[in-house]
Amino acid sequence: MANTTNLKGQSLFDLSGKVALVTGGGSGIGLMAAQALAANGAKVYICGRTKEKLDTAASAHGENAPGEIIPIQADVSSKQGIKALVDEIKSREKCVCILVNNAGISGETHTTAEAHSAEDLKRSLFDSDSSTFDDWIDTYRTNVAAMHFTTAAFLPLLQNSTETQHGWSSTVINITSISGLVKTSQHHFSYNASKAAAEHLSRMMAADFAAAGLKIRVNSIAPGVFPSEMTTEGSDERQKSQIDKSKYEGKTPAGRPGKDEDMAQAVLFLAVNQFVNGNRVVVDGGHTLAEGM
Repeated sequence: MANTTNLKGQSLFDLSGKVALVTGGGSGIGLMAAQALAANGAKVYICGRTKEKLDTAASAHGENAPGEIIPIQADVSSKQGIKALVDEIKSREKCVCILVNNAGISGETHTTAEAHSAEDLKRSLFDSDSSTFDDWIDTYRTNVAAMHFTTAAFLPLLQNSTETQHGWSSTVINITSISGLVKTSQHHFSYNASKAAAEHLSRMMAADFAAAGLKIRVNSIAPGVFPSEMTTEGSDERQKSQIDKSKYEGKTPAGRPGKDEDMAQAVLFLAVNQFVNGNRVVVDGGHTLAEGM
């Protein structure tokens, strides 16, 4: 009888001994990713700007995990902040096996659905006091530039993971959004454009890293609507957010927002599958089918 032990889920998704870093890991999708990795044995560092949120997330969700969730306050919106984060991780670890770039901001929203003329659109998209170059720059700084510079700064630690662990190639998982795929602005041009840029950035990094001879896989996850501080009013005492399911009944094939389990399965798939590189996983309950791409 053939031995199928290596095909069991417990074996396929075992991350014991692996070191992970999740930016923006104190809430929302970042925390979902951290939980998934720690639940399967990884030592997971979560970073963000607010120490209190990180500490709460780590204590609420890391204590009973097979792995660990360790908070580190950091700001990845500048090279100085990223360098400080790299130095801190280097003081603790010899390598990073999994990097999840999740930190992001939403940017300003501008109504377009009610516009029926060129003047209407101009008032919303140009004349509005909230329609500024600074909004676009700030959104791209966090959603695109931070992803690029964080990944670049961690390349030696990521490559070291590949070189020291037989049969393993380190992985970068970029959290983008279906907002970067759908055909409409959804009332926030700067955000959707930044997420489209993040998708292309992921593909470019995968190609250029491979061309340089690095064994570092780069893939993206484009989520639909998941509960997070960006999509709700905030987080509860455990750094978790909630979305009313009834708002999505009949609007998407799934008829609900995403759950922790949905995101966990996508993160684990990209973390462990050594044969996936330069690709995108869309986890949206069929949202893009309803929205149109």
